[in-house]
Amino acid sequence: MKFWKQSLLALVAIGQMNLANAQPVELDQIKVIVNSGVILESDIDTSIKSLKANANKSGQALPSQDVLRQQVTEKLIIDTLQQQEAERIGVRIDDNRLNQAIEEIARNNNQSIEQLTASLAAEGLNYAEFREQIRKEISASEARNALVRRRINILPAEVDNLASILAQESNATVQYKIGHIQLRLNDGDDAETIKAQAQEIVDKLNAGSDFSTMAYTYSKGPKALQGGDWGWMRKEEMPTIFADQITMQNKGSVIGPFRSGVGFHILKIEDVKGLETVAVTEINARHILIRPTVILSDEGVQRELNDIIARINAGEATFGEMAKQHSEDPGSAAQNGELGYQTSDIYVPEFKHQVDTLPIGQISEPFKTVHGWHIVEVLDRRQVDRTDSALKNKAYRILFNRKFNEEVSAWLQELRASAYIEIIKDDEDDS
Repeated sequence: MKFWKQSLLALVAIGQMNLANAQPVELDQIKVIVNSGVILESDIDTSIKSLKANANKSGQALPSQDVLRQQVTEKLIIDTLQQQEAERIGVRIDDNRLNQAIEEIARNNNQSIEQLTASLAAEGLNYAEFREQIRKEISASEARNALVRRRINILPAEVDNLASILAQESNATVQYKIGHIQLRLNDGDDAETIKAQAQEIVDKLNAGSDFSTMAYTYSKGPKALQGGDWGWMRKEEMPTIFADQITMQNKGSVIGPFRSGVGFHILKIEDVKGLETVAVTEINARHILIRPTVILSDEGVQRELNDIIARINAGEATFGEMAKQHSEDPGSAAQNGELGYQTSDIYVPEFKHQVDTLPIGQISEPFKTVHGWHIVEVLDRRQVDRTDSALKNKAYRILFNRKFNEEVSAWLQELRASAYIEIIKDDEDDS
């Protein structure tokens, strides 16, 4: 393993050999080895610079440089592992998707692309590197969503039971703005020591310490670098361990520490508000899915799907006939490709975009998701309110979101535990 590490370190030096006779420059250093990948000093510096720029804009106090560096390094390790998983399962984010994401970032900041580029430059950030970082974040998110979904099993009885409970509730529900700090409990750690540390944090919070700063400093949870902010959630949308702790507490309440399988947790109710239920749009769509193989390339799949579209448009076959013959989604293929009335948020982002934007009766161009290549046609849209179907869809989403948030934390911890990770110390003896 030492030889492998030295080989990785040598790669950086080899890349600089042509500069041996030029003016001396500081070489980018490898700071962390993550499986077959590395995290460079420049990666850490860029992330810290970006985080400080955002903190300055929002007036957020940050912890010391050493603590901030440790937290950023930990996030980069987790990000790298997720990006490696994205590469492993073949997630690819094309430029069109990337451009849409960056345009949305600019809109959210009330900026044009030119203004966003200028503001990045003012903060010392390179626009090209920013684009690639966003591409990596989207691909990591896609991989995480695809792989965690496979771990989730929701029984029909669970949906029916929760739908019955929702039917008895008032139209007005309560929404909470939640802050979260998680202290990780690794194998071999003393649980009482970690619990005592968590209690010290609670005491400091109750004495007036800033929750976001404490989360930046101590939390190992998924929102640590957002100051522990989970945003607004109904109890039904929260991880079960959150929802079980929230009863009649008021705004400003600090809850915990309490324990789960991954460690100890602290919550703060930053704010509370009522929420009126609203009608939702259900979409009835049908699709044909074909997956690339060793023999059939992406281009081959696209040609096959375009041939199917041409046959349907020419009246040689119906969409349903083509779905039964060609679709590799057995559940919908047996139903002429139909997915039934669903809210679009149950679909992966590329599929959701298509069913949200396609005119009724129009077949999409072939497009790719983590599942393969699709064509889709929207058959109908309808607005529903407290119908049985809407309640069951809502119950499913609640159960899915709850289990998804729980499984993400467990998946990330398992991913990290099974990885080879080595942090390179500045004064390490490589001899």
